[in-house]
Amino acid sequence: MRFSAYLKDRLPAIIIFVVSLLLSLIFLRAYHVITEALAVLCVILTAGAFSVFLWDYLRKKPFYDKLQNCINELDQKYLISEMVTSPDFLEGRILADVLKDCDHSMCDNVALHRREAAEFREYIEIWVHEVKLPVGGLQLMCHNDGNSKYSEQLKRIDDYIENVLYYARSRNAEKDYIIKKTSLKRAFIDTAIRYREELQERGIALSTENLDMDIMTDAKWLGFIFSQLMGNSMKYEATEITVTAEETPDSISLRFRDNGIGIPESDLPYIFEKSFTGENGRTHTRSTGMGLYIVSMLCQKLGHSVSAKSVQGEYTEIIISFGKNDFLDVQ
Repeated sequence: MRFSAYLKDRLPAIIIFVVSLLLSLIFLRAYHVITEALAVLCVILTAGAFSVFLWDYLRKKPFYDKLQNCINELDQKYLISEMVTSPDFLEGRILADVLKDCDHSMCDNVALHRREAAEFREYIEIWVHEVKLPVGGLQLMCHNDGNSKYSEQLKRIDDYIENVLYYARSRNAEKDYIIKKTSLKRAFIDTAIRYREELQERGIALSTENLDMDIMTDAKWLGFIFSQLMGNSMKYEATEITVTAEETPDSISLRFRDNGIGIPESDLPYIFEKSFTGENGRTHTRSTGMGLYIVSMLCQKLGHSVSAKSVQGEYTEIIISFGKNDFLDVQ
């Protein structure tokens, strides 16, 4: 807090003091008070008023300076009330009390919304597991009857239900995954087996290379990521899917490439954004724009990085990088 700003804020009080002083001098002069006495009185009153302002400024400056510094340095601004100590002047104590009351009210509201969000998430997870039972039953019935048309649509419903489940869990992913050494090849084979019938029906050739590596991740979440990428490849008219891995001193990179319709260059920077459908999602198939967004979010939670390359009409390649550490090497 600058002294000039402090004086400017108290300009009305200064003007009132100056006017009052001038009126007093005129009044005293009317009673023939000598000039020397008026001068001394003027100096005394001015010095007294300046001393009052200076004392008030020096008393309040440390509190407001600390308040400004704390609010500038804090990432979570609402924690300011925890950093403020009650000062020795009335306005500061009122401000400190107001900040603490606001903080308590905010914490109560946040806790309420967190409880509601947790309850809703729990309900969604229960609903997903319940609805999977009849969907799985219908899939089994279609398989026994040889009705592939209905079976394909049920598979799509099951995938969308899976998206809901993983999206709900991703908000509190740290409570639902276990990072451990995982076979990259095993995780991909499990996904390929799950989609075997669809791959065969669509005549999609699947090839892998150099997947005999171990990575640090959660196998279940990685399987979901693979299923999203494979579902996108089938959705966007791929006839060939190639999955390769390459190792560097710092990471292992997985490249998931298909020869589908590709992604327009203008859409490429946005494909991992929430609800972004792009040109392909509008013209070729109905898309929620959530699949790659969930993939990106899960990769972030797991400590992996994900990126994409594509040429429209030629290919799409998703690159996932898994970090390496000493723990993996000693297993």
